Amino acid sequence: MKASLPDRLIASVAHFLDRRFGWDKLPVPLGILTLVGIRTRLRERNLYDTGVREMDEPPDPRWLKARTPDGTYNDLSKPAMGSYASRFGRNIPLEKTFPQSEPAIMDPNPRRVSKELLTRDKLIPAVGANVLVSAWLQFEVHDWFSHGKNATENPWKVELAEDDDWHQHPMQIERTRPDPDYDPSSGLAPTYTTDDSHWWDGSQIYGSGNEMVDLLRGENGKLRLDPDGMLPADLEQKIDLTGVAGNFWMGLGLLHTLFTHEHNAIVEMLQKNYPGLTEDEVYDKARLINAALMAKIHTVEWTPAVISHPTTKLAMNANWWGLAGKRITQRFGRLSRSDVISGIPGSGTDHHGIPYSLTEEFVGVYRMHPLLPDDFTFQSMGDNALLGELTFRDLGALDTRRRLQEFGMVNSFYSFGLGNPGVVCLHNYPRFLQEFHKPDGTIVDLAATDVLRVRERGVPRYNEFRRLLHMKAPATFEELTANPEWARQLKEVYDGDIEKVDMMVGNYAEPLPKGFAFSDTAFRIFILMASRRLKSDRFFTTDYRPEVYTEEGLKWVANNTMISVLLRHYPDLEPALKGVENGFASWNRVG
Repeated sequence: MKASLPDRLIASVAHFLDRRFGWDKLPVPLGILTLVGIRTRLRERNLYDTGVREMDEPPDPRWLKARTPDGTYNDLSKPAMGSYASRFGRNIPLEKTFPQSEPAIMDPNPRRVSKELLTRDKLIPAVGANVLVSAWLQFEVHDWFSHGKNATENPWKVELAEDDDWHQHPMQIERTRPDPDYDPSSGLAPTYTTDDSHWWDGSQIYGSGNEMVDLLRGENGKLRLDPDGMLPADLEQKIDLTGVAGNFWMGLGLLHTLFTHEHNAIVEMLQKNYPGLTEDEVYDKARLINAALMAKIHTVEWTPAVISHPTTKLAMNANWWGLAGKRITQRFGRLSRSDVISGIPGSGTDHHGIPYSLTEEFVGVYRMHPLLPDDFTFQSMGDNALLGELTFRDLGALDTRRRLQEFGMVNSFYSFGLGNPGVVCLHNYPRFLQEFHKPDGTIVDLAATDVLRVRERGVPRYNEFRRLLHMKAPATFEELTANPEWARQLKEVYDGDIEKVDMMVGNYAEPLPKGFAFSDTAFRIFILMASRRLKSDRFFTTDYRPEVYTEEGLKWVANNTMISVLLRHYPDLEPALKGVENGFASWNRVG
């Protein structure tokens, strides 16, 4: 994408200010201008197309004003763009995305990186946020991307130290499922495809294909729930736990249940206000409204909770409402065609010169498992009686329903609201994930797997990654991290070669901006891709209008928050949330 001359000038000034001072050290107005300029430069230089398949079939008229189950027909000129089974794009030049071959791809050993650099001794907490932060991220990731089931043939073999007590020698890590249309003789870097759509469409609760949509859908446009208000018990027998569903746990159970109830509440609102709508129209519009509400919550509530710098708080609200702010934008409508002034929702769709997709780099920087604590304390709201002290292994996919019934939804949400997530940094990776027992019986070191996945999918090592994002690359380990002990450990594991540090490990090691729970390097990808998820989607841009959503639907998105959703379905939480401004911040202890 070629930016306009004024935008390029702003981008050049922003680049200078960022390199000279750092956007986070500038006064808020100048910091906002710098972030806008950084985004402009990234849009111009860091979007790369890996190809979109062709589709010739005209859409059913229904899909002109509704999301399809598989994400097709969002862009009517390129119907397959962003749909199920389409390729991940890239944020770096395609010639830089070749993975290293063996033995270089195993250097240093991923298991050694896991044990010596990532292992948590004691939780390093993200103060001010609650454990719903970690559950929400996984909830949203299950909407955004999945590489599907891994390839079972020819797994990676990770050699182990003699004193390593792992369950098998060597450790085996399944390879990422290859793109079935990739031609190894093409001379191009390998590509991979998604098992979800790339759109922000709520697929984690609606499904990504007709079979799952039909399984989840109930009567009169609603989603299925059991009489006790829980997710249908029969789903556990019909979901394949060898795939991404095997990562299901109690935190996801809370949010899936909450937003299933929210869909049904939206259905009732639509039926009351628009009795002439058909059952399909009610379902379709409720999905649009619910997905948009989740996107708004993530943008203006979740993100400011984990990057609570004053500049980023304002920037994320501006992504949705514009710098004009919610009050003015709601009262007067759009004051400008500019997203910066009036926000992205309701603006014009723009792919910035490259067909829309999520990217492998976006997947790579979202490896934020340190947000998860190892241990969970459950308390009764009102008297704070201890209900249980459990580990994550006690809250997994096969135990979620039983635990929610045992503690109840109110007490479970309350307990999550009191707990702290972790900071995304070295020596804060959950211990249980370094020996994660999946529901299908397999055991994985997810930390070692994370390290190898980033290498396998051709994401450069940390220093090269920063250079490609127009950032300074540290020349020494002491420059990389302010922690002298971490610098010593990094130097030892990476044999004194700063260029070998993994992207994920470097992100975990670098100093964090004020209020951040994850790195500034990762934030650069979010500056680009968080806006792109909205700006490329016609249901957040040109079709974010009453004719598609209904007037009441747009009001529902505008006027609701995570807290209002929680209180609508679990009003007993009101004392814990009284005076709390953000549902992902620490809640009140009651009693």
